[in-house]
Amino acid sequence: QVQLVESGGGLVQPGGSLRLSCAASGSIFSINTMGWYRQAPGKQRELVAAITSGGRITYADSVKGRFTISRDNAKSTAYLQMNSLKPEDTAVYYCNADRDYWALPGDYWGRGTQVTVSS
Repeated sequence: QVQLVESGGGLVQPGGSLRLSCAASGSIFSINTMGWYRQAPGKQRELVAAITSGGRITYADSVKGRFTISRDNAKSTAYLQMNSLKPEDTAVYYCNADRDYWALPGDYWGRGTQVTVSS
């Protein structure tokens, strides 16, 4: 089993920044894909960004140029740097992981962290 714990969410004004972290623990050997998803009220969960252990990356069109995903394989941690935040970025952000390459989504989910963008 793999446990994922997100941190770094909160309330931020439009145009501000936040950095989310996702720490993986448990049977973390050979985790390949790690990703961030978000779900706003009344909407389906959607992919925000994903990264493989080899560095392949994808972003949702809505966050390209504003968000940056990264990971520290030694620490089994993934990050999501969010800049130029907009009110429409408000959602619960979930970390996701899988041992398979380019598993979108993977089998393991964190509990989520709330991001609220509001003045």
